[in-house]
Amino acid sequence: MAERKDKQKVIGEPMTDEQIAVFLDFPPEEGVNGDFHLLEKAYRALRAEDFARFLTFFKDQNRDLDARDPQGRTLLDQIAQHPKSSDYAQALRDAGATA
Repeated sequence: MAERKDKQKVIGEPMTDEQIAVFLDFPPEEGVNGDFHLLEKAYRALRAEDFARFLTFFKDQNRDLDARDPQGRTLLDQIAQHPKSSDYAQALRDAGATA
């Protein structure tokens, strides 16, 4: 079967609120703070603009932006030094993360 030439691959299509909100439902591994787990999962999977939208939903559920991993680090601690993560770090700061 020949590939259709008129069908272009769409990359980076905007996510719906429902697609982003799915990241609020991942259970953490044993010993991992649930809020930290959700932040890290969303950070690893979402584009920066979608991550910023995720943070709105996260805060609406009164979750902790400064939640810590088992080593005592926040997500902001972990990504603040990575130049390619500056948009994510800024989104966390804008949302109210302080640590």
